[in-house]
Formats: sequence, structure tokens, C-alpha cells
Amino acid sequence: MMTIARMAVGLTLLLSVAGGSNGIAADKTEVPRPPIVFVGACYCRAAGTLECTGGLTERECRQRCDEALCDDWFWKERLPCWNWGYGG
Repeated sequence: MMTIARMAVGLTLLLSVAGGSNGIAADKTEVPRPPIVFVGACYCRAAGTLECTGGLTERECRQRCDEALCDDWFWKERLPCWNWGYGG
């Protein structure tokens, strides 16, 4: 009977330590990672011409097109500006 009591006490102690360590791990704060921001090609259509500026984020593209008073604009994620030909 004494061995069962010792096992019960040992098991209780083990479970309390295991349960308490969860609180310690929860106290550690993880450093939030910055969001992934892609750059791409920003196309602006104004006065019948289409111009491209490469290496801009979507937000920078929108801002640039607002400042340039573009009639229409679009942004191609992770793509360079296309020169509308293949050089051949």
C-alpha cells in the first residue's frame, strides 16, 4: 500500500511540474515577423500612353499613379517591366 501512495505522490508531483512548465513557455513572447512585401512592375496609363516603373510595392504603385494622375493603373506582383517585345 505504501508503494501505491508513493507512486501517486510522484505522479502528482510530475504532473504538477509538467503543467507548470506550460505556463513558463507561455510567458515567452515571440518576436513578430514583418509581413512579406513583394515588389513588381507598376503600369500607369495616362493620355493614351502606358508607362512602367519596376521595383515598386503595390502601395508605392498606387501612390505613384495617384500622384501622376493616371487614368488606369495595374501592378504585376514579382514581375519586371515588360518591354513589349522579345528583341527579335
